[in-house]
Amino acid sequence: MKLMFRRALQPIAALSCVILLGACATPPQAPSSDQIDSGGTAPAVSADSYLLEQGDQISIQVFDEPDLTMDQRVGASGTINYSYLGDLRVAGKTAQQLEQEITGMLQNGFLVNPAVNVTVVEYRPFFINGEVRNPGSYPYQPGLTLDKAIALAGGLTDRASTRKMFVQKASNSDGQARASLSTPIAPGDIISINEGFF
Repeated sequence: MKLMFRRALQPIAALSCVILLGACATPPQAPSSDQIDSGGTAPAVSADSYLLEQGDQISIQVFDEPDLTMDQRVGASGTINYSYLGDLRVAGKTAQQLEQEITGMLQNGFLVNPAVNVTVVEYRPFFINGEVRNPGSYPYQPGLTLDKAIALAGGLTDRASTRKMFVQKASNSDGQARASLSTPIAPGDIISINEGFF
């Protein structure tokens, strides 16, 4: 009888331990404001406002029209050669603007109601020079920040200064601006890491 009573109590005791441990556990806390790096979370590239330029590879898809579906890299002239429509000026336009332009041109004598979709398959590269182990150009990746760009370039050299890092934005020809490790990087940006003097 005592053995049966003990066996009946074992599951209840185990359940009580689980409840007590859950009550003692501290709930996860939201990070404090000084732990959040707002600079690194800002998007460098917005699909709606991104302007196409030389080096970007785009995909043009026309629903049910395989002959009009293609991938093209924007050339030095800022144009692409598109089937039936010839050379199209692409540089300085968003993907949505290009969609609307191609739709209008295809409606003018080619298709009744074309469904056109333009997307960026591969962004133009960014450039990094100065005190990194492997300076050069690297393919842009969405969400890229300066610290990630440095990692792609093999890291900083021993002579690099983390206080003398600059970015020249592709969208701004006014020169370089001082940057931090959380600064967002966009396609075509030029990063310079200067040497520190000790």
